Parts: sequence; structure tokens; C-alpha cells
Amino acid sequence: MKIGIMGGTFDPIHIGHLLLGQFAYEEFGLGEIWFLPNGNPPHKRRKDECALQLRVEMIRRAIRDVPYFKLCLHEADESVHSYTYKTMGELNALYPGNDFYFILGADSLFSIETWKCFREIFPTCTILAAMRDDKDITDMQGQIQYLEQAYGARVCILQAPLLEISSTTLRQRASRRQSIRYMVPDAVAEYIRKNHLYQKREADDGRFGEDSEKTEA
Repeated sequence: MKIGIMGGTFDPIHIGHLLLGQFAYEEFGLGEIWFLPNGNPPHKRRKDECALQLRVEMIRRAIRDVPYFKLCLHEADESVHSYTYKTMGELNALYPGNDFYFILGADSLFSIETWKCFREIFPTCTILAAMRDDKDITDMQGQIQYLEQAYGARVCILQAPLLEISSTTLRQRASRRQSIRYMVPDAVAEYIRKNHLYQKREADDGRFGEDSEKTEA
């Protein structure tokens, strides 16, 4: 099966993530899209970062009505840092019958040489680089050619609408009790509202919501 991998902190997941997954699914004939929440990203953590179990539950609710969107908890560990090269190597070993397509933004394609052990990523997957409106197609093609010739990378351009929605903006709006409707699925907006996420509150309420029945990869 051809599997698309969407990694990130998803804090919170929003419609831009879902649209990117949908367009990759259709354009490249993928069998499934796996959403891969990072429990402990290598970069510095934010003070307002939601706990992993909250972020995971928001993903569950966002994708539960789409049968080919799956939740993969391979990086869902807050005790260790997760790195793309290691995760993709492990997924290939665990699921040898699958072909993996790693979805990333154009900016990440240009900075991929700064990633830890980046050379080890290329043999494990085809990279789908989402094209941004502000990135010249000639620059993209040049970077793809460079990565292919220098490292044997397999890279394709993913044409998808990249909306100007950021998780940072959503957190800021939620903290001010402003609406985030239409920017996240209704189920996610309701979960954020009910659990007062991204607002200063007592550390301990344990209101993480009920489990969903979404299939996990």
C-alpha cells in the first residue's frame, strides 16, 4: 500500500493539515494518510504547548469520519526526541510491504540538509513537497534536481492549496476566547472550547474527553 505520512505537533490540527492530506491522497493515488503527532519535538518546547494526549485526541476527532485518514502513534512519546530519519527507518522495517510518501512544506525541502542524519531519510520514502504560492516553481525544481543528484532523493511537487492558517494563530485566538470556527473541524473547535485549551487554567482537571474508535496505524 502507498502510505502518506503527515508529521507534526498538530497543536492544534487544522483544516490546512487536512486539505494537504486530502490532496496528497488524490494526486498520488495513496491508500492511506497517517497523521503522526510528535510527542517531544527536537526544537524548544513552548510554555503553552498542549499535552500529547490532548493533541492526539484532537487528531482523532478531526479525522474520525475519513476512512483513509489514520492516526499513527509511533512518535507519541514525550520522554524522547523523535527524528524523521529514525521514524521512517522504523516504519519501513515494521511495514515492509508499504511504500511511504513523506509530506512536507516547500520551506522544509529547502532546509532539509539541516535535519539530523537527513541523508538517511531519502532511501526510506518519496518526498512530497507542497508548493507554496510565494515559492517560485523554478526554485523548487532546482532544489529537487539538486537533492536528486546529490543524494539520490525521490521528490515530487504536491500541488495543494496552502491556506494562511497557522497553529500559532489558532492558539492565540483560543487564548483570547475568539472563534476558531471554519479554521479547524467543528469537533476540534468544540473540544478546545469545552476543555479550555490554550487558556491559563489550573493544571489539573483531567478533562481529556472520551476515547474515539479511530483505527490507529
